[in-house]
Amino acid sequence: MTEETRRPLLMLDVDGPLNPFAARWPRRPRGYRTHRMLPPSYAARREAAGRDVRPLRVRLNAAHGKRLLGLGYDLVWATTWAAEANEYIGPLLGLPRLPVVEWPEKIVPELDGLLFKTRHVVEWAAGRPFAWVDDALTARERRFVGAHHPGPALLHHVDPRFGLREDDFATLARWAREQAQPR
Repeated sequence: MTEETRRPLLMLDVDGPLNPFAARWPRRPRGYRTHRMLPPSYAARREAAGRDVRPLRVRLNAAHGKRLLGLGYDLVWATTWAAEANEYIGPLLGLPRLPVVEWPEKIVPELDGLLFKTRHVVEWAAGRPFAWVDDALTARERRFVGAHHPGPALLHHVDPRFGLREDDFATLARWAREQAQPR
């Protein structure tokens, strides 16, 4: 097994962890810059719903890219931004193109209350150790991953008012180091 395949995955959501969308307006957390974006998939969804198409307000901290790259993970987008995260978010954070967890064409809520992403994240990880940062994680997702993922997993909730903070980075770094220890 190579060093690269032993590194855990870090499944990244955008809205919440990287874009603290719930921060009080007009304030934004220290270190963040506001960007206006109009990704084609977002514009198409708004048009299809007969709603106004206005650019999204996205707050990003450019320093997060380097910090994420230095954590000891293989990074993966696990966001409804899908491949558009590589076009709109990654370059502003200094991230290379990342693999993307793909979602179904039409996203519908799970009947059992599970976050729609959960089954796809577990399938994408394919037994490999992974950490997942998202603002929508609950005990349901933790139970599901514990029952359906054979490897180690860290599901880390990030408050969408603040985005990733020092304690989040510390938790992620500690968990990655633990996974690198001989078993």
